[in-house]
Amino acid sequence: LKRPPIRGRRTNFVKPWMIALLVAAVVLVLAIIIGLLVYFLAFDQKKVHYFQTSFQIPSIEYNPDFSVEHSKIRTDLKQKINDEIDKIFQNSSLNHHYIESHVVNFRSSDDGLKTDVLLKFHFLPNNAETVKSQAANILHQKLKLNESFLKIDTSLPYLKDINKIQAEHILNSGCGLGRESPSMEKIANGYIAKKADWPWQASLQMDGTHYCGASLISEEWLLTAAHCFDTYKNPKLWTASFGTTLSPPLMRRRVQAIVLHENYAAHKHEDDIAVVKLSAPVLFSEDVHRVCLPDAAFEVLPKSKVFVTGWGALKVNGPFPNTLRQVEVEIISNDRCNEVHVYGGAVSSGMICAGFLEGKLDACEGDSGGPLVVARDRNIWYIIGIVSWGIDCGKKNNPGIYTKVTHYRDWIKSKTTI
Repeated sequence: LKRPPIRGRRTNFVKPWMIALLVAAVVLVLAIIIGLLVYFLAFDQKKVHYFQTSFQIPSIEYNPDFSVEHSKIRTDLKQKINDEIDKIFQNSSLNHHYIESHVVNFRSSDDGLKTDVLLKFHFLPNNAETVKSQAANILHQKLKLNESFLKIDTSLPYLKDINKIQAEHILNSGCGLGRESPSMEKIANGYIAKKADWPWQASLQMDGTHYCGASLISEEWLLTAAHCFDTYKNPKLWTASFGTTLSPPLMRRRVQAIVLHENYAAHKHEDDIAVVKLSAPVLFSEDVHRVCLPDAAFEVLPKSKVFVTGWGALKVNGPFPNTLRQVEVEIISNDRCNEVHVYGGAVSSGMICAGFLEGKLDACEGDSGGPLVVARDRNIWYIIGIVSWGIDCGKKNNPGIYTKVTHYRDWIKSKTTI
């Protein structure tokens, strides 16, 4: 008998050119992956770097208004200079390294006007001297050809290194830079504030417990309400914290001095204002910087939309939140607030009334001393009020009463020189 043939396994032979193609594809993919990794690792290692420089502007004479913060003439000239520097670097070999320029200030000069400027770049750390040299050459070549209204200031080192912390302090030294645009939102019944929306807001604390709000008006001064210190007046008991959360805070400072208004008395609401000096200046950053102080003539009309912020209770006798809250309210005329069914004449010329007569949205316990702010041109925020007093929180016909900052503008200047 014949046995059936044993079936062996079928063998497939791969042609050599197919193996070569497969190997080449794998090598190509690996090369791309490695290349991307190298690129992104190198990109991640790029550091932001700042140089400080100064220019002469012989075509423009010094005007005292150039030193007035947020004046139109100052703002327009800053924009013109930044646009000019942007154009120079964006059309140069450093266009991939250049980020932006920032005009710091203006100075009088025998030859017109001078301006100090921060230049912001990003590059690998070991390229600092190369980029600095290239940037200096680019500016030198462009400005000596009379193609620009900017000229080289020969009296100072041309490009000077400046560390990031100091540069950020300078960049954020302007007042009132915070929330970009107001929007009607519904901190009794308030909303949680976003990071860096209200960077001047501070918390005044004892033993790590929040007692009052306050507003940063300079590197070392806070503006708040005098009644916050009715019980405890010793500055050594107090600390100030910054950032949107009470715990953990972004930054802390001890309090060096508390200056109450001379006419303030605990049994009445008049002159409810105080300034607090910090033991050490704060370094400004995107998250911590000052609010603008209005001049005495600054006016806010009834029905204007304004914001109040704080860590106060969300309702009467309610808990204090850990995260800063905000609420948008309206200015109410003092005449309206002094009507018999509202506050019956208790609102003086040194106070502002804000909220809604129907109630609901309002400041509350723990918001005392905090800011009432309004946005003006270019979304620059001014403090117009300090949370002072009221009956309950969000109660009908009992809106919040705030110390009127413009009324005490001279007093603030006399105590702080600001």
